[in-house]
This record gives sequence, C-alpha cells and structure tokens, in this order.
Amino acid sequence: MQDWKELAGLRVIRRMAEIVNKRWNLGVGFADSSGALIRGPEVTRFATHRPFCELIKSCREGRKRCSQTAIGMIEHHNSGGGGEGAVAYTCHAGLTEIYVPVKSDGEEQGLILAGGMFTERHVRRQREKVLSSCADLDLPAEELQKAVRKITVLSDEAQEYLRDLLELVVRETLVYQEEIAHKERRLDRLTRELAERSSYRNIIGKSPPMRELYRLLDKVAGTDATVLIEGENGTGKELVSRAIHFNSSRKNKPVVVQNCSAFNDNLLDSELFGHARGAFTGAVGTKKGLFEVADGGTFFLDEIGDMSPALQVKLLRILQEGTFIPVGSTQTRKVDVRIIAATHRDLKKMVEQGLFREDLYYRINVITVALPPLRKRREDIPVLAEYFLAKHSQGKRKCQLLSSCMERLMDYHWPGNVRELENEIERLLVLCSDDRQIGEEFVSPRIRYEIYHDGEGASSEAPGLPQAIERLERTMILDHLKQARWNKTKAAITLGISRRNLIRKVKAFELDRRRNR
Repeated sequence: MQDWKELAGLRVIRRMAEIVNKRWNLGVGFADSSGALIRGPEVTRFATHRPFCELIKSCREGRKRCSQTAIGMIEHHNSGGGGEGAVAYTCHAGLTEIYVPVKSDGEEQGLILAGGMFTERHVRRQREKVLSSCADLDLPAEELQKAVRKITVLSDEAQEYLRDLLELVVRETLVYQEEIAHKERRLDRLTRELAERSSYRNIIGKSPPMRELYRLLDKVAGTDATVLIEGENGTGKELVSRAIHFNSSRKNKPVVVQNCSAFNDNLLDSELFGHARGAFTGAVGTKKGLFEVADGGTFFLDEIGDMSPALQVKLLRILQEGTFIPVGSTQTRKVDVRIIAATHRDLKKMVEQGLFREDLYYRINVITVALPPLRKRREDIPVLAEYFLAKHSQGKRKCQLLSSCMERLMDYHWPGNVRELENEIERLLVLCSDDRQIGEEFVSPRIRYEIYHDGEGASSEAPGLPQAIERLERTMILDHLKQARWNKTKAAITLGISRRNLIRKVKAFELDRRRNR
C-alpha cells in the first residue's frame, strides 16, 4: 500500500503544492484507494485559505458532503469516467476538481487532487449552480454570495497547466516508488546474502575477502579437484578443508586429517600408507594407512611443505594413478581419495630452491584457496568475537565486550590470526569473573600496549631499548588521545604531561586523527 504521508514529504510534491497555492490559491489533496482523504500535518500544509470551502465545512452536512468528494472521484474513475491522466470532476457544490489516479504494480493506490474552482467559460451560470446546490445547507445568504464571488476562476490554459503539473508529479512519484522498490529488493538480497554468508560451516566472517572466499568454496566443493589452501597459521585452513568436504558429494564418506610436520619421515610414511607385518622393528602386525581409511572420502594434508622428497614421490603417484604400496609390502593398493593440501609456506619459492617437487606442486595446485589473515579483514573481528563469546560461555552468563575493549582488539595486528583471537576471548571470559561487561583492563598486555609492530601487521625483530621506549610512548599517547576523543587537553592531563609537550610529541610521532582512527 502507498504511504501517502511519506509521499507528501517528497520535495517534488511540496514544490508543486507551493506553485498551485501561490498561483491560484488552490489546495492539493491525497486520497487512498477507498476514497478516504489523507489527513495529518504532512498534508495539512498543502491547504489554503478558501472562504467558500471553509464556509461549507462550517456546517455538519457540508462537511459530510465534502468528505464524499474523493469517494465520488474513485467511483467516477472506476466506472470509466477518466483515463490514466488528469480528469476533471464536478464536486457536490458544483466546483471543478482535477484528479489523477496513482497506480503501482498494476494496483490502484489512490488519487492526487487539486481544485475547488470555476472554469473561465460561463462563470455566472456556475455561480448560480453553486448557490442552488448549497441552498439547503442553512448558511447565511450574504456570506455565501460573498464567498462564491471569491472562488478562483481558471482559464483553459491555466487548467491545462494544472493538469500537466499533477500528471508530472504522479510520474515522479512512480519513479520514486520504483527506486524505493529497487532499493528494498537490493536490500533484501544483500540481507539474505549476508545472513547466508556471515558463516560457512563454522567459518565466520562477512568482509569482502570472506564473501569472495565463500563464492570460491561454492564452486570448488562440487568438484573432485585437488585443492591447495594457503594461509598463515591460525587462519582456519582445516575448517576450510572440512567445509569443502561436507559440501561435496563425498560428505557421507570419511574425512581424514594429517599434519605432515607431526612425525618424522619413517613414521609419517607408515601413517599415510600403512605397513606390512615385519616391515620394521615393532611392526608386529599389518596396519592400514590413512589413505585406505580415507578411501572414497577426503584426505586433508596439513603443512604439506614439510613433507620429505621421498614421500612427495609417493604422494605424486597417488595423485596421478590412485595407487601406492604400503611400507614393507609388495602389493599395490588402489584408493579413490580427494586430496586437499595446506601450507603456510611459499611452495613456489621452495620449488625454485629445489626443496619441493615441481611436478607435485602443479598437481596439488589445481585450485588455490588463499585465506586472508585477520589483519586484512578487521571488520570481521566483532563478528568473530561475538561468535567466540557465545561458544565459550555456553551455560554461563552472557557477556559483551565494551567499546574500549573492542577498540583494543581492532587495533591489534593478530599474528596468530583467528586462533589467537579465540584464545584471547576465552581468556577474557575467565578473567572477567562475574562481570557481564568486559572492559579493556582485562585485555592481554601484548594487545593493550603493542610494541613490536612494524606497521604492516607482521612482527619485526626486537628493537633496542631506545626504539622500544619510543614505540611504547607513541602507543600510550595514541591510546590516551583515543580515550579523550582526541581532546589534547584531557589527554595531556591523563598522561601527566603539559599540553604543549603533548602537541610537540603528537607532531613528532605524526599522530594524525584521520590516519589513526
């Protein structure tokens, strides 16, 4: 349904009403699809001082007849009396009104109307008709005749201009409605997308890098292509591998995870490919390898960059032919396994250095999924924090982070990424005891006063004492400026230094408010 009060606030409506009021002393009105006149302060301002109409409405019967005018217009329009444009209509008192029907999505929404006038031709006859129509209203004859003489008279040209104005306004309202509908549809789509894409099987985030990641996972999950997941420690490589598996056709089959840096070469060989009885000292029986366990499913090989060249050869054979030979055996085994590999190392650089097989690199690098570090998607920190608060406070009180605490988390560079953030949230929940609101005083010192930070988010080598003191001083000044909302007088007081000294240090450290929000 049309929100007429909102529509009445549009600038084009206000401007049109001003023109009609000023030029001809005519009012502009609105009626809904039932013919009920829209009332309220939003539309009252479009009314004008018209003695005849005010006199008619001074009596009960006159008010009743005037309230039926818009209903009569609706009936006139529905009976085919008018088209899509402006239509002339004679009201109960004999005055000429002009209305334009408003449609939206094929449905009648109501009318925009203006009038209460005489046409230029046959003015005398129209006055006589009006006096006759109002004779039964028991109004003072002298006042009635005086009011009738003040009724606006419009020429044919002026009437045409008024029609054009009303039709133009209706067209503008339809454009406005279409724009609003378009924005609402877009908002609904974005809302649904954000609702669906604020997580992806426990992967939390709605920043642009994460939404891009979700779109890539949608494409990758439905295939059997080998995937290489790259990213720093703590970015969630295993979560992504499980998301790929559980959104694939193999979701009902096993998913096996093995960290290639967890064992030495011999033990890893045995773990991955199994061994026959007597293959080595202590091999008292035959053991099935993890590739056989994962048959039909997905095998996630974490930190594949730590795998030795000998095991790289065996892995390459599985990727090419799906076969392998267990340790100490002569029998070839065949498996159907989708391999997802992950590493925090630069495999391309390792290939150039001869530390990783080039042919294996290209076999596992069919699809590359690069996970952004947390410092590259800071807008996800509040979402992740809320998620971890809920996760680690199950069955306990519900806590929330104060803005000062959240600012600390947003400013930190998170070398440990999401894993480090989760650990910090768990720590906050433990330390805040019975407090429902967690303030910055509970935040780890390394986060509150970060010193070893090179500005790009990566930890640098420990500086000397003078550099460390300078960085700490800069961090503390910035911290107090933020707390004081960049009021230097207040910040100087809390720091215990003079305002003049603070201004000098702010300039030396280049602490510009816009760059340090």
